[in-house]
Amino acid sequence: MSLVIENGWPRTAAWTGGELHIGGIGVRELAAEFGTPAYVLDEAEFRARCAEWRDALPGGEVHYGGKAFLCPEVVRWLDAAGLCLDVCTGGELAVAVAGGMDPARVVFHGNNKSLAELRRAVTWGVGCVVVDSFAEIERLALLAGEAGVRQRVMIRVTPGVEAHTHEFIATGGDDSKFGFSLNAGLAAEAVRRVLAAASLELTGLHSHIGSQITDLGGFTLAAQRMAAFLRACEREHGVTIPKLDLGGGLGIVYRPGDPVPPRPAEVVAALREAVPSHLRLAVEPGRSIAGPTAVALYEVGTVKEIPGVNTYVSVDGGMSDNPRPAMYGAAYTALLASRSSDAPLREVTVVGKHCESGDVLVRDLPLPADVRPGDLLAIPASGAYQRSMASNYNHVTRPPVVAVRDGSARVVVRRETEEDLLRLYT
Repeated sequence: MSLVIENGWPRTAAWTGGELHIGGIGVRELAAEFGTPAYVLDEAEFRARCAEWRDALPGGEVHYGGKAFLCPEVVRWLDAAGLCLDVCTGGELAVAVAGGMDPARVVFHGNNKSLAELRRAVTWGVGCVVVDSFAEIERLALLAGEAGVRQRVMIRVTPGVEAHTHEFIATGGDDSKFGFSLNAGLAAEAVRRVLAAASLELTGLHSHIGSQITDLGGFTLAAQRMAAFLRACEREHGVTIPKLDLGGGLGIVYRPGDPVPPRPAEVVAALREAVPSHLRLAVEPGRSIAGPTAVALYEVGTVKEIPGVNTYVSVDGGMSDNPRPAMYGAAYTALLASRSSDAPLREVTVVGKHCESGDVLVRDLPLPADVRPGDLLAIPASGAYQRSMASNYNHVTRPPVVAVRDGSARVVVRRETEEDLLRLYT
């Protein structure tokens, strides 16, 4: 029995022989070889999603948002797929270098890039720096001048469009730490300053209105405003600005019943209608590529029933490997993955092992009433913003990422050890 991709599972996820299989491998085998918790990454699904975005935007640019999940092996997949890569810190830039990415296909974001980070980007030859403040324009112009290069830049604009999402991941309104406000006139001034800097080349404008968005209305409104602003800048300064980067933020399905987001081709079609046809269009999918490609695998440690109150199913991970539910109420589902059961369902709360009452992974989850220690639980849609946001809270080591494909499995990010933790101490 195949699981339904619209419910957040990768396409190779299937119920076979009484257990969940991903990439042709059963979860019991994966747990025995690699331990739990672990992120199981479906390589074929990841590559297919890259190809779907690439094919939806011929003649444009698809920039994978590396903050969703990044490691050198993923960089190599992106390179093979012909995608560009967005990074936003020196650490992500280092991963791009380690993965062998062509620097010309790397775009460097961030609202507070340090001098060292900017210098490294210029020296390495990144294809574009997205400038985010007047101070950064000044710093970058100086560094590029010292290096004797003309650095290509885009200007990040906040278009005044509020995405219907959690306030922590909404970025397109005027009150944002990111970019230059269009409504306040700051974006127009940024264009003037970049054009006045001999060591900078303005190649485009950029906007991003937020994350986990499933309605195209905000995207198209932002596209219309950005296109109108771009045309106004061209008229005022007598220049051509060839590219419009409309960011990412397309949501995914985390649980059955969640809104199913539009496909990449639908997104691109809507954006194309909103912008002039001659402009080179860029998009920045991250979650929509990585999110549905991985499943988080846990082992049940205890089952604690409080009669008339709640049943807590505790697993061997928690908020250190998935902080999203605790941070902003992200909702997930899970299933008993290691065996079938005919027991009636009961609602439980799946919690982690951390010393926090808020260490909750899934609330109000129907699970078979006979769930017991040693069972494996699987949480879909775990490929984005879990390993990349994971921490060592309570000195818990971070899980590995295991790539599966056609019945084979290999580690692409190894499990941390206590020796890794202790190595940092003096």
